[in-house]
Amino acid sequence: MLVIFFLLWVIFNGNFTLEICLFGVAISGLLFLFVCRFMDFSLKKEMLLYRKSFLFFRYVCLLVKEIVKANFGVIHLILSQKEEIQPMLVTFRSDVASATGRAFLANAITLTPGTITVSLEQDCYTVHCLDESMAEGMNDSQFVEYIKKLEG
Repeated sequence: MLVIFFLLWVIFNGNFTLEICLFGVAISGLLFLFVCRFMDFSLKKEMLLYRKSFLFFRYVCLLVKEIVKANFGVIHLILSQKEEIQPMLVTFRSDVASATGRAFLANAITLTPGTITVSLEQDCYTVHCLDESMAEGMNDSQFVEYIKKLEG
């Protein structure tokens, strides 16, 4: 939060001189102390936020990689005339604990081409897959591992 306050100070100021930098550090520090005192924030939460932001960045990189892979899979299904496309509904359970984590998993499934999360009730997912090959390993995916790490 302290770094974000300082970066916002520099961006809104428009210049970067030693005087502006020192004044920005002081203002950011005072604002951070205010947030810690009156908004139930601490350095421990700040460090946890930084650690989780790195995990979240890795999660986003994994999501982009899986989206690209699924795009090629869907293109292959569309362009190959030999294979018969067999859409199917898959129901599985996940042990993701929080509601936010379950929503992240449902959105990751929906963002991946060829799959759509039809319903999510507690820990039970119903997913429509364009082909049965896309349904394999959905419960044990890397998304679940990263989401569990983000929760913990």
